[in-house]
Amino acid sequence: MEITYASPSSLDLASSSSSASAMPHANRPVKVIPLQHPSSSSSPLDQSFLSDAFNKRIENLKRMTWIEWIEMVLPCFRWIRTYNYRDYLQVDLMAGITVGVMLVPQAMSYAKLAGLQPIYGLYSGFVPIFVYTIFGSSRQLAIGPVALVSLLVSNVLSGITDSSGELYTELAILLALMVGVLECIMGLLRLGWLIRFISHAVISGFTTASAIVIALSQAKYFLGYKVVRSSKIVPLIKSIISGADEFSWPPFVMGSITLAILLVMKHLGKTRKYLRFLRAAGPLTAVVLGTTFVKIYKPSSISLVGDIPQGLPGFSIPKSFGHVKSLIPTAMLITGVAILESVGIAKALAAKNGYELDSNQELFGLGVANILGSFFSAYPTTGSFSRSAVNHESGAKTGLSGIITGIIMGCALLFLTPLFEYIPQCALAAIVISAVMGLVDYDEAIFLWHVDKKDFLLWTITSVTTLFLGIEIGVLVGVGVSLAFVIHESANPHIAILGRLPGTTVYRNIRQYPEAYTYHGIVIVRVDAPIYFANISYIKDRLREYEVDVDRSTRRGPEVERIYFVILEMSPVTYIDSSAVQALKDLHQEYKSRDIQMAISNPNREVLLTLSKSDVVEMIGKEWYFVRVHDAVQVCLQHVQSLKESSKTADTADPSPDDKPSIFQRLLKNRGEEDTSITEMESGNKKPSDSRDTDPQLEPLLSRKP
Repeated sequence: MEITYASPSSLDLASSSSSASAMPHANRPVKVIPLQHPSSSSSPLDQSFLSDAFNKRIENLKRMTWIEWIEMVLPCFRWIRTYNYRDYLQVDLMAGITVGVMLVPQAMSYAKLAGLQPIYGLYSGFVPIFVYTIFGSSRQLAIGPVALVSLLVSNVLSGITDSSGELYTELAILLALMVGVLECIMGLLRLGWLIRFISHAVISGFTTASAIVIALSQAKYFLGYKVVRSSKIVPLIKSIISGADEFSWPPFVMGSITLAILLVMKHLGKTRKYLRFLRAAGPLTAVVLGTTFVKIYKPSSISLVGDIPQGLPGFSIPKSFGHVKSLIPTAMLITGVAILESVGIAKALAAKNGYELDSNQELFGLGVANILGSFFSAYPTTGSFSRSAVNHESGAKTGLSGIITGIIMGCALLFLTPLFEYIPQCALAAIVISAVMGLVDYDEAIFLWHVDKKDFLLWTITSVTTLFLGIEIGVLVGVGVSLAFVIHESANPHIAILGRLPGTTVYRNIRQYPEAYTYHGIVIVRVDAPIYFANISYIKDRLREYEVDVDRSTRRGPEVERIYFVILEMSPVTYIDSSAVQALKDLHQEYKSRDIQMAISNPNREVLLTLSKSDVVEMIGKEWYFVRVHDAVQVCLQHVQSLKESSKTADTADPSPDDKPSIFQRLLKNRGEEDTSITEMESGNKKPSDSRDTDPQLEPLLSRKP
């Protein structure tokens, strides 16, 4: 159907000011798709976003069956009711045993890193595992003590009290309770999306710097003398250098050999499929070899773990609530690390194993594990990348592997703690260093350098500030710079001038497609972002620049001296706020004073409704809203042709300046004097002539085969 550019759908608006027939060139048919204007009085979009989301959530809950309710409260029910004993039992048993063998020495090592007695590492790897198996949604994630969280615990608590005191242990347990409460709150309120504002470059830079600090903090067990406890690299290095005269060879040699064995076993386990069990057996091998050596030779210069209480942890309520306020920042930081590390690993493993994972449910599961763990003397736990990878590679299919791991931890607490007394501390330090070496992500830095210099800068800033200024400041600076980049990108959005690809009705960025051409007197601008108070000033400045800075080398159509039409392609604009609406009104008045007409192409329903409610549709004119850029160009190009014809007529008549009509008055006067051949070619009803004989000014807009 052929209609005029004055869309008949304009009558749908509440206050229609003019009909299509009253507009210039209404008698000229062109192929324009009608734009459907929303009704401002009965739109469902009047409902608030929160109300709509809440109602949708309620409807989803009403449709849930009783089985789905059980699965939502107890995610373990999903794999329990479909458990295939024949296919899953053996691999789950093997994976659970493998991770358990790996976790026992690691848990003691990480507890030492946190400044706690090794027994608290074992406690942290016991109760939380069982709780997470019930409430967690990942079937392969292996939770327990991890190096990064242990460093954070040590960093904050060492500034409050001495690590040898009872208060230190109480605060570590209290921290587990606080982290668990925060994780549960975020999971229940579905606030996991907040962490998306921390970029991967920040996390990579932070973990790289933290790994270096962790490795240096374990040097005291290798060197045989005391090193200051700090999360900054400078005090650590100063302390290591200043105590060099107390260097002891036996722990250094034993620790270095143990570390070499661990690295070789890890490498073989990664590169040889048939030897992958070596990766998990590495920590246990290091402990067994070290303990055997000490039992045989009894070297006095090698410090040992010492006495470890035997038995399962008893129930106790966390204490020292008076220090809650000072622990809040660290609890929030540990929660952020848990979300980024655990949820990220869990999602990757879920995708590999073909099941869906709810990140908010995952957060809730981690939170409950930490809360209940704190009542059994556990310090903060989260998902471990290395143990989760081993669990997956060992073939774990369900949470049963976690239960097996927990049983092994229980057996270790009940029967093996007397043997742990003779474990060399340098062997535990070697386990920690071996684990954190994989966190030094220099490959990511090289990748970012080649791909995105801005992200490389962010990675560098985060890692350097974490190394030299400490963990908390490093994270804050990294997150702050990351958010600054986000704000900068939002306040300075990408804006493109569009041109028409030859032989099509497609309009693309002229910088990306140099062959695309534009038309004299018309500028087509696409804003690739929501328009709101932070970026509207930048957008207005760019529009003024595009109006003045015109490249005439690739322009076609009737030649005119200046810009008469500015077409805003708004399909990428998902939102427009009141500040942007007011700015559009000001811009329209500014254009109007210079005889420039603004046209809007393809606004979405929400944007169009906002413009309608704020009377911008009426101000610009309903006839200047189009479905496609091409429709807008058709109409504007006809007007440019009319303006050129009227300009010639005006030049011939040479009226006095006082009597000279405005550009649009002349357009109305001469609307019936257009070139018929151009009209037919624009409307697509005339076959275009051979390209060799065609004037580029007369190129058809909608050429088609007869």
